[in-house]
Amino acid sequence: MFSKVVVSALIAGFGAGLFAAALQFAFVQPILLHAELFETGALTHFGADPSAAHVAHEGGIDIMRDGLSVMFSALIYVGYALMLLALMVFAEERGHPITARTGLIWGIAGWITVQMAPAFGLAPELPGMNAADVDARQIWWFATVAATGFGLWFIAFGRNWAMWGVAIILLAAPHIIGAPMPDTLTGPAPPELGAEFAARAIGTGLAVWAVLGLLLGAVWSKNLGEA
Repeated sequence: MFSKVVVSALIAGFGAGLFAAALQFAFVQPILLHAELFETGALTHFGADPSAAHVAHEGGIDIMRDGLSVMFSALIYVGYALMLLALMVFAEERGHPITARTGLIWGIAGWITVQMAPAFGLAPELPGMNAADVDARQIWWFATVAATGFGLWFIAFGRNWAMWGVAIILLAAPHIIGAPMPDTLTGPAPPELGAEFAARAIGTGLAVWAVLGLLLGAVWSKNLGEA
């Protein structure tokens, strides 16, 4: 069982990590490179050269940076795959079979837990943006992930209104408390660029988590069939 979990997570996580890296290069990295020009002062808000902005969006090839991005993406999604599959197997042992379809649902739930729910309070940020104390943000982020994860679990597997009521409280609590915010909202990059970055980061996250769950379900069910 343990070896099947590890092998399935490695295959699905590595595949999802490569997919994430491809989406990162295509949709997210050009905005980051553009924002870095504002951070360094090469571009200024309301004073940007349109040709410079065009070059920034095209990006450039940095083999070392891009290679490390691919490695980091593969490693982090292998880690996510191990955690997600452990929960999937735990549920399967209690009568909830794993298939590609249910894996897709698990993947979307993972995205809601790790990315969408925290982004309600702490949206993805461009370089140079002002932010609250990092320790306070980390505590709120981890608490939100934990509360959201348990809340979704109670919604999915709860058997009565008491558990569903607890789930609603858990899902709402971090956002009622509120994420740590800076005293002032400042940053060198245009807010339109920040909004585009946040939207693309969250959107690509949904695509990758969906693929991760789909691959986990497909690989796991195939491994069981060959056992």
